[in-house]
Amino acid sequence: ENSAKPQGKPYYDGLNFHRVIPDFMIQGGCPQGTGTGNPGYQFDDEFHPDLKHDAPGILSMANAGPGTNGSQFFITHVPTPWLDGNHTVFGKVIEGQDVVDAIQQGDAIESLEILRVGAEAEKFNAVEAFRTFEGAREKRMAAEKEAREAELDKVAAGFKKTESGLRYQILQEGAGEKAQKGKTVSVHYKGQLADGTVFDSSYKRNQPIEFPLGVGHVIPGWDEGIQLLSVGDKARFVIPSDLA
Repeated sequence: ENSAKPQGKPYYDGLNFHRVIPDFMIQGGCPQGTGTGNPGYQFDDEFHPDLKHDAPGILSMANAGPGTNGSQFFITHVPTPWLDGNHTVFGKVIEGQDVVDAIQQGDAIESLEILRVGAEAEKFNAVEAFRTFEGAREKRMAAEKEAREAELDKVAAGFKKTESGLRYQILQEGAGEKAQKGKTVSVHYKGQLADGTVFDSSYKRNQPIEFPLGVGHVIPGWDEGIQLLSVGDKARFVIPSDLA
């Protein structure tokens, strides 16, 4: 069931490839033909370590962010490993990659037919599987949140935790006044990922960053964390993704 076409009418027949980027991919499946349309529903991502964007002809879901899959898909021209973990791979071109490579923007899908080969495929009930998958959304989200929290607790062992989920540890106490919301602060910092990879450092530039505190000029984790400090303090923060 969808809100774009009458029930029973082949959904993809006549839709165009609205986005074609040479040496990257072709994208189609938008009922509006613009990339802005959807079937009237969205569903979650499904990632598997064995399913990667590691070759030409990988068939994967297009989306506008986590959990926004609809009917749009893309097929790769080349390996695109940076899409792993962001887009759901669900197929691969076995024959006809030359056709994929020849498709131009605006070309239409004349017809799309799903062939069921084998006993497992023949008995597969797509509607039932979809409803079961979506029905377990809250359970999956809770499990994912629990796993993220466990990983943060592991990385931030011994740290204090605020109500928002920010973890912090005071490494050195200064003697200056408390940082105040709305006032400009000057901060030296080193930003790194959980694996230790440093992605930014004011120490390397030998130039601290200055910004008005608590008014959204930096990520929420910083706005909250710096307000816990006084001038001269040195601290370590572990910032969850929703505060980054």
